[in-house]
Amino acid sequence: MRPFVIKDKSVPSGKINLPGDKSIAHRALIISALSCGKTIIRNFPVCDDSLATLGALVALGAKISRSNKQVLVRPGTGRGLLKPVKPIFVGNSGATLRLLLGVLAGQDFTTKLLAGKYLSVRPMARVNLPLRMMGAGITAKNKGQEEYPPIVITGNKLKGISYRMPVASAQVKGAILLAGLFAKGRTRVIQPVKTRDHTERMLKAFGVKITTDGNSVILNPGKSLVSPGEIYIPGDISSAAFFMVLASIIPGSNVIIRRASLNPGRCGIINVLKRMRAKIEVCRPKDMKARSFEPMGNLNVSSSRLKATVINPGEIPSLVDELPVLMVAACFARGSTIIKGAGELRVKETDRINSMSRNLKLMGADIRVVKSGSKENIVINGKGKLKGARLKSFGDHRTAMSMVVAALAAEGRSEIDDVSCISKSFPGFIATLKSLIKR
Repeated sequence: MRPFVIKDKSVPSGKINLPGDKSIAHRALIISALSCGKTIIRNFPVCDDSLATLGALVALGAKISRSNKQVLVRPGTGRGLLKPVKPIFVGNSGATLRLLLGVLAGQDFTTKLLAGKYLSVRPMARVNLPLRMMGAGITAKNKGQEEYPPIVITGNKLKGISYRMPVASAQVKGAILLAGLFAKGRTRVIQPVKTRDHTERMLKAFGVKITTDGNSVILNPGKSLVSPGEIYIPGDISSAAFFMVLASIIPGSNVIIRRASLNPGRCGIINVLKRMRAKIEVCRPKDMKARSFEPMGNLNVSSSRLKATVINPGEIPSLVDELPVLMVAACFARGSTIIKGAGELRVKETDRINSMSRNLKLMGADIRVVKSGSKENIVINGKGKLKGARLKSFGDHRTAMSMVVAALAAEGRSEIDDVSCISKSFPGFIATLKSLIKR
């Protein structure tokens, strides 16, 4: 337990560089481990989740070395991994578990995957079902019609499928596409709405024939994966979101975030904040020529008077990880902000609808959850201020960071019970925050 106390409102100002986007890092590691030729990965995010993927791949026979923020993945067997000597523990990284399942579906051995406390209660049938349809043997802990870790997967000769996803998920899509590398025939994934395309971009960079047609992604296997040699990972836009909201809601603030990811499937946070009249300038300097295969740029964010907005279900996949801190922004906006179809927040590392609602109510927020059929909408009537309170992280990194942002903008003293969970995605969050604070 590492409590965190915030006594006074502070004004953030300055320039920051953020750790690489862990969503991209997972895919860079996995695909590099399956390719021919060595790969250097720069601006690698050193956090619990990305290190879980790195450790799992080493356990599967990949040759990986790390020096600070740079990772070297050396030539392996090309598409083949080795049977691990014991079960693999993936911590609480959902991306590690789901993406690895796609790769392991095409191997010729059996692997047992163990998960941490929070990941062990997250739903996995959504990825297990399509992989079984492709030919993988999968057993998991059952509870009703849902499945949870631990998971035992036996690889097999796979067949390509055409699969219509019932729930929009970039991780599930990525798992199916990775399994498609080992399948006979093409694999087609049809999304209910477009999700982040990190897997597609990375596979293309390694020479895979993959195309998109509307909401469909089609992969044709056959070619060996060939490393491009070097990959640069842009700054994590999900991490940037906390500083974007902080700078927007505290008068006098100005924060410049360098080399942030500007993937179109991840820019929902920028679009929504701009709609709320946040002052955000996006700049793409000409010197950003690093081989990232992902768009990136600088974000200049200044304080502004926010207004309420409506976030529709179709927008959720592009900003689902940023919704907790957007709930904080909504507390400072004029009018009623409505987040429609927010139910996916219930099945993250914790129930984020519950964790954020309980904390923000303690700070004086007017927030309620309204059911509309099978959907859940969050309604926040902005009061323009919050008050200090004793808060809980619920062991969730995004709840913890969101409440730090709320406490910094609130009037009076706040105490968050435990911020050690922040290491899951952003161990340097507090240090980066302190570099911006001017008292």
